[in-house]
Amino acid sequence: MDFLASDTWFFTWILLPSLIFFARILDQSIGTLRLIFLSKGMKYIAPFLGFFEVIIWLLAVGQIMQHLDNWLCYVAYGAGFAMGNFIGITLEERLSIGTSIIRVILSSESPELLAALKLHNFGLTILDAEGSKGNVKVLFSIIRRKEIPVFLKTLHDYHPTAFYTIEDVKEAKEGVFKHNRENSLTNGLASMLKKGK
Repeated sequence: MDFLASDTWFFTWILLPSLIFFARILDQSIGTLRLIFLSKGMKYIAPFLGFFEVIIWLLAVGQIMQHLDNWLCYVAYGAGFAMGNFIGITLEERLSIGTSIIRVILSSESPELLAALKLHNFGLTILDAEGSKGNVKVLFSIIRRKEIPVFLKTLHDYHPTAFYTIEDVKEAKEGVFKHNRENSLTNGLASMLKKGK
C-alpha cells in the first residue's frame, strides 16, 4: 500500500510515532518489571526479561536515528517511556510478587484478632513492648504480598484502630507460608537453564 511507504505523510507523522510509542511502552514495562524482579532476588527471570527489553529498545532507537528530523518521534519516545513506567508498576502490583513483613502495634489485648489471623494460617510473632501511652503488643507476620488484603481486612474487622506498617522482604525461609507459586516458577526456570548447559 502506498500510504505505508516510508516517504508518505501517514507513515512519517502517524504510523512511525505510534510504533515508537507502543514499542517504548512495551520495553519500559518489561524494564520496570525486570528491576522489580531483581530487587526481589529473582535472578533467573530478570535476565530473560532483559533480553526482550533491549531488543525492543534497539528497534525503537533505530527508528529515531533514521528520522532525526521528525520531532513527533521524540515526543512519542518520551510519552512511551512515561507510560511504560506506569504500566510496569501497575502490572507488578497486580501480580503481587514477593514477600512482605507486616508490623502491627496493638494498644490492647485482642485474642479474637490473633485467633482470626491464625485461622487464615498467618504465622505470627508476638512481643510485649512499651509505647508512648503505655504497654502494647507488637505482632510481626511475614506473608506473601497477594495475601496482604486478607490480612488487612481481618485486622480492620477485629482491631480497626491498630497501627501497622508494611515493608518488602527480599528473602524469607522456614516460615509459616502457603505454597509459593513464584518460587516454583523461579526454580523451574533455574533447572531449565542448568539443563541447557
